[in-house]
Amino acid sequence: MAAAEKASQAKSDFLSSMSHELRTPLHAILGFGQLMETGSPPLTPEQKESARQILKAGWHLLELVNEVLDLAVIEAGKLVMSFELVSLAEVMRECEALVALMAQEHDITLLLPANEISCFVLVDRIRIKQVLINLLSNAIKYNRAGGTVTVSYVAKSAGRISICIADTGAGLTADELTQLFQPFNRLRQEENTEEGTGIGLVVCKRLVELMGGAIGVECAIGEGCVFWIELDRAAPLHAGAETTELMAPSNAEAQTQAGVVQRTLLYVEDNPANLKLIEAIIERQPGIRLLTAPNGMYGIEMARQFLPDLILMDIDLPDISGIKALQKLTQDPATAHIPVIALSANAMPRDIEKGLEAGFLRYLTKPIKIDEFLKILDMRN
Repeated sequence: MAAAEKASQAKSDFLSSMSHELRTPLHAILGFGQLMETGSPPLTPEQKESARQILKAGWHLLELVNEVLDLAVIEAGKLVMSFELVSLAEVMRECEALVALMAQEHDITLLLPANEISCFVLVDRIRIKQVLINLLSNAIKYNRAGGTVTVSYVAKSAGRISICIADTGAGLTADELTQLFQPFNRLRQEENTEEGTGIGLVVCKRLVELMGGAIGVECAIGEGCVFWIELDRAAPLHAGAETTELMAPSNAEAQTQAGVVQRTLLYVEDNPANLKLIEAIIERQPGIRLLTAPNGMYGIEMARQFLPDLILMDIDLPDISGIKALQKLTQDPATAHIPVIALSANAMPRDIEKGLEAGFLRYLTKPIKIDEFLKILDMRN
């Protein structure tokens, strides 16, 4: 048993290290790629197409990294689930918003029920969204031009409910259906130009089963496919239940100059490429003063001296860890009130859980999407 536990820990450490090493260069590639695409002066058509291809390839590589690591973590029995009551209608609206642009680009119409169902399920919110987005994305990508993706709900006996996602694509044969949930098996990939990993459905199946559900598909050649997820229904939260929201950083001493709020962001990071990326992003945000520190102890001293409105903290620093730096900040009455957000390439579930338990306001993983990053920081004017 001791040998098995040691081997399991070694595998977990390897996965965590690989995740970090792969995400760090992707953070720079995708970050600067996004800045190039929206920079000034505008790119020429040829340059814009080159930037688009860089970003397309980079996001695809990130998807592959995420799915391979997800599958490895699940197979190793290391995935940690955080169950909560989730409104089915609410999470479906969130997923619809995330795939709407893809549907538009593929000329696909998304059809959701006109009357939203009042139903709660006990699931991991992040993981159920991951499953639904994967199924919706597949239904869009492998559809026909001008086709539809229809979402419906079917009440089952014994307190279960099915979420059905139907497309109008080419469908699958009975033989192909038997291969559908096999890792790295992309059916008819030679006939389709859409990028994929062949892992997404395998991960979806494992995640749904870990949440106590079931997943399946019904297909017919020429008539499309209907993927379904069956989950246990749960009683809704009582009215007036408390909720926790991420509040925007504020500073009583914030000054207004020409109508622009002046705020200070301290970024603690030792990687030069990561520093340059955040510097380039903040340069485009009027009213934001960026301070940088190359290690944890220097970051703590700068926080004490300048009292920034917000601190962005890397985890793997050359002197002390970002978690240790956070502890020192919260123990000092002068800096305990400053919100600290982690930004790290350590993106395994246990890394995120450990960071949130340590007291980070949010735990962001590299690479970032700039628009989402700015919304989280609430630094738009």
